[in-house]
Amino acid sequence: QVQLVESGGGLVQAGGSLRLSCRVSGVIFSFANMGWYRQAPGKQRELVATVTSGSSTNYAASVKGRFAISRDNAKNTVYLQMNSLKPEDTAVYYCNRRDSFGRDYWGQGTQVTVSS
Repeated sequence: QVQLVESGGGLVQAGGSLRLSCRVSGVIFSFANMGWYRQAPGKQRELVATVTSGSSTNYAASVKGRFAISRDNAKNTVYLQMNSLKPEDTAVYYCNRRDSFGRDYWGQGTQVTVSS
């Protein structure tokens, strides 16, 4: 059974930083393509960043240069370092794993609130 557990959200002032973590179990993590998504109130869930099993990364234009996704295969964990946070980054952030069949697995989400 695949499980994804996020942590690290919270309240931060604009310009501040947060690091989200997502611990994954029930899968050979080193083979897993992972991602972070977010959903703001009244909006659709959107891609933030992805990292492949080979550690190639991809970012949404809105976060490029401010956010960094990384993985630690020894800890079965994927991270999202968020710097220079803006109020528009406020959302629930979800960890994602997409398997080779295109099936998505999600964590429970962690709230990030950026005050102006």
